[in-house]
Amino acid sequence: MAAVVEAGTGREGAPGRSGAAGGEAADWTRRYVRGLVGIDLGACGTACAAALYLRFHGEPGTVAAAAHAVLSGVLPLLWVPAVGLAGGYARRFLGTGTEEFRRVVVAGAMLMAAVALVGYAVLVEPARGYLLVALPGTVLADLAMRYAWRKRLHRRRAAGACMADVVVVGHRDSARALIRRLRGEPYHGMRVVGVCLPEHQCDPRVADVDGLPVLGGFAAAADAAEAVRADAVAVLACPEMDGAELRRLAWRLEKRGTDLTVAPALMEVAGPRTTIRAVAGLPLLHVEHPELAGARRLVKGLFDRVAAGCALVLLAPLFGALAVLVRAGDGGPVLFRQTRVGKDGAEFTLVKFRTMVVAAEELKGSLAAANEHDGVLFKMRGDPRVTPVGAWLRRYSLDELPQLVNVVRGEMSLVGPRPPLPEEVARYGHDVRRRLVVKPGMTGLWQVSGRSDLSWEESVRLDLRYVENWSLTLDVQILWKTWSAVIRGAGAY
Repeated sequence: MAAVVEAGTGREGAPGRSGAAGGEAADWTRRYVRGLVGIDLGACGTACAAALYLRFHGEPGTVAAAAHAVLSGVLPLLWVPAVGLAGGYARRFLGTGTEEFRRVVVAGAMLMAAVALVGYAVLVEPARGYLLVALPGTVLADLAMRYAWRKRLHRRRAAGACMADVVVVGHRDSARALIRRLRGEPYHGMRVVGVCLPEHQCDPRVADVDGLPVLGGFAAAADAAEAVRADAVAVLACPEMDGAELRRLAWRLEKRGTDLTVAPALMEVAGPRTTIRAVAGLPLLHVEHPELAGARRLVKGLFDRVAAGCALVLLAPLFGALAVLVRAGDGGPVLFRQTRVGKDGAEFTLVKFRTMVVAAEELKGSLAAANEHDGVLFKMRGDPRVTPVGAWLRRYSLDELPQLVNVVRGEMSLVGPRPPLPEEVARYGHDVRRRLVVKPGMTGLWQVSGRSDLSWEESVRLDLRYVENWSLTLDVQILWKTWSAVIRGAGAY
């Protein structure tokens, strides 16, 4: 659900309150975009200066050096419009997702083509060595700086600033699910401030949804948004809000300048799989099937095995040191082998560094009452079976490194759903078995979103989201985020 709504023009203020400092609304998006413009100018200027120095530092005072110095001053002024034309400042792309970064890459290709065409037209070709540093360097520097700028925004949103206040329109259960999702993922920049329910669910004895006030029925949504000074209204899929009613709501919100976002019924499908097609004047949402086989899967498998093989070679000294630590801890075996369920229900032997006492499986039954996890998983903080060395290995996920062997064998992937136990799979419902259509992964959305702190329902939702929206780009994103999740050690026990 978190990807359903698009952040509108938010108000920047103190955590937990709407409005702006000094009684005037502060448009944080304008300041954020101004910061992006400064970043783009700085990135291009730095890359051009580096290119000028590397190419012409041995030719000071020459005509070519002077001409390229002028070009170094012009390119940053061209880079900002190129990013703008590519959509790099579009509000709907800011703060979340990869589309903003893709637009920057597109802008780089556009500017490179424009420079080549102009150079060909006026018969003045810039030095190739200069261009090979200046333009790719601009893109790489810009991506890195924009990423840092986004992380700063995420930190501010986690503190309650730079948020868009939203009124949710939908059924009670759907509204509650969205509220909890946005509370758990504040980086989306949306803060629900009230809920409008269908008339038959408006019960004066239950005046709130998950602690947020019920502002009235669907007919009162526009007035309710104005009353709480909301920046947007998010309409969830429900039969009562048909096309005619939604159109009338849009007209009322248009007069007030409030954004309107609509959630489709299919909630966990990401943007790359959806397109809007106009048919007979109707905007139809076309949903592509997830690509679970074919060339892209072959590329993923090749990437997994090559990367895992290289990692095994590079990490061999670390493996040796960890093996000595585990062995010295209690004299037991270094590796722990356990049967897990992989793609299409095939069982395989998962390999990890041993983090528990040798008789851990026999002791599990006596600890069942201490299970802190809801659902089919067994998790508990302060598990007495975990050795001191094992607790340290678990905190930083070092115990999972031998799973690289499983990846090389083709039993696992670097990124995918969590590899389940056979007894867990035996208790799966029909929907949950969807996790088994892809290979399990060493890391995944569950790893970068809370690890053992997640509820069973949340971990299932994340795994299914990955299955439905897999891409190599998403894999790279998750691998990148895994480093910070592991270093923090949050949710590992």
